[in-house]
Amino acid sequence: MKKILDLIGNEIAQAFEAAGYDATLGKVTWSNRPDLCEVQCNGAMAGAKLYKKAPAMIANDVAAKLSECKTIKDVEVINPGFINMNIADDFLIDYVSEMSTSEKFGLEGSESKKMIIDYGGPNVAKPLHVGHLRSAVIGQCVKNLCRYMGDDVTGDIHLGDWGLQMGLIMTELRKRQPDLVYFDPDYTGDYPVEPPFTLADLEEIYPCASAKSKEDEAYKEEAMNDTFMLQQGEKGRTALWKHIMSVSIPDLKKNYDKLQVSFELWKGESDAKPYIKDMVQMMKDKGFAYESEGALVVDIKKDDDVKEIPPCMILKKDGAALYTTTDLATILDRMSDNAPDKILYITDKRQEMHFTQVFRCAKKTGIVKDDTELAFLGFGTMNGKDGKPFKTREGGVMRLESLLKEINDEMYKKITDNREVDENEARKTADIVALAAVKYGDLSNQPTKDYVFDIDKFTSFEGNTGPYILYTIVRIKSILAKYEANGKSADDAKINVIDSKHQKDLMLDITKFATSIQAAYEELAPYKICSYIYDLANSFNGFYHECRILAEEDASKQESYISLLVTCKKILEECIGVLGFSAPERM
Repeated sequence: MKKILDLIGNEIAQAFEAAGYDATLGKVTWSNRPDLCEVQCNGAMAGAKLYKKAPAMIANDVAAKLSECKTIKDVEVINPGFINMNIADDFLIDYVSEMSTSEKFGLEGSESKKMIIDYGGPNVAKPLHVGHLRSAVIGQCVKNLCRYMGDDVTGDIHLGDWGLQMGLIMTELRKRQPDLVYFDPDYTGDYPVEPPFTLADLEEIYPCASAKSKEDEAYKEEAMNDTFMLQQGEKGRTALWKHIMSVSIPDLKKNYDKLQVSFELWKGESDAKPYIKDMVQMMKDKGFAYESEGALVVDIKKDDDVKEIPPCMILKKDGAALYTTTDLATILDRMSDNAPDKILYITDKRQEMHFTQVFRCAKKTGIVKDDTELAFLGFGTMNGKDGKPFKTREGGVMRLESLLKEINDEMYKKITDNREVDENEARKTADIVALAAVKYGDLSNQPTKDYVFDIDKFTSFEGNTGPYILYTIVRIKSILAKYEANGKSADDAKINVIDSKHQKDLMLDITKFATSIQAAYEELAPYKICSYIYDLANSFNGFYHECRILAEEDASKQESYISLLVTCKKILEECIGVLGFSAPERM
């Protein structure tokens, strides 16, 4: 189904051509002055240079050819040459009616791509904290959006399970429990099935070890050695690593489940290990990699670079792998197992240089083909009201589950303050609305920008918030339920008439669905979906307050109203599904 502006634009283009001008001048846009008109064409302004004529003359020539146009009405030329128009009611009724019965409301999907999206990146042995929120929420939404547009998408969490943090844990564990068999090089038996630590132990061990390594160079050297031994496959460290994974992953899954974030692949840096040796040898054999100050590097700079791009380091002096090494080997793994057309990384924008190096090295060394797209979507920092990274009241890093509980409790209080409600129902509703508050609060911002996480604002039932969107959906559900309680079918209702500006405004916003979703997809910009549904919710609420829906006595008008509500509700629900949350039955 073609977008409404494209259909109108086709007729305007024909009018330009009929008047003797280039049809490409007939591009139509939504008016930036909706108080004056609904759509406008500024092509006469560009035509003035081409045809050496005043733009008003061109605009009047075109307007004279629009008398038979079925998509528009109220054509007016405004100096110096704008063509202002309103959309014809009958055309709009037909368009919205067709949308309401079309799959995905007439949205045309893109050419399907096979994609892998890397959007998790937590380190094992550490609890999720608020810093993990953005990658999870943005990544899940982008995955949903790409799938909605027809792409074959696989989400990979890409665990941090192979770096220095592993060595730090093992070093600290050896200091505390030196007699553990994992540290005995002469031990030949089977290692214990039960891990020698709990999740709580790991959550205390890692920050302790990390702090020590920053103050004690010898301690850090021990941790680096433990990391190296693990990466070389030493059996005791490997057995400990397996214990760390078995304790950490269930907790990660539990917390991602609370966010309704899922991954098809639970791979980590460790899965890249089998590819590293051959990859490094290939880079040497083909002359891509060379030694520089003892390290192995690949030059990736280009002649047209406007800033310096350092060489991509493949191995450190001691032969240990780096993040660049494992990321390159991970691409090899993905190409081998999935052969994607595109790999998209969603992570902190401060890693942009790292991924520039990785992508260039992957292309230069032939790890991926020239037509394989490697893309990076960097996001900004989630800050507190003080403009600094979000912390607990005590100043520590806030655990993600603590943040979710705080918001859930706030939503529960608001729900129970508003009305009497069963406690179980209130808790379930609070969970749904709190998740919407968190996700919408994040996604409504441009990903690349820092933003302030304001709990009071994000949990508000007014303004550009998740709860406001959900409250709008619940309000529509309530009206439709009352309508159907009188023995009528809302789904059978048809749009027959437009009788008010508020009704038409709602219909116009409904028609913008495809354009908004397409733009969000092409730009990887979930905030464009948020902006769209906020406008749509505002249009509905303006319509609701100005038009008597259930009290309307004219059956044709009421049926038109109800049909619009059905379509509006479905679109809002479709959009929040892409964003990654749902609406309750009551609030």
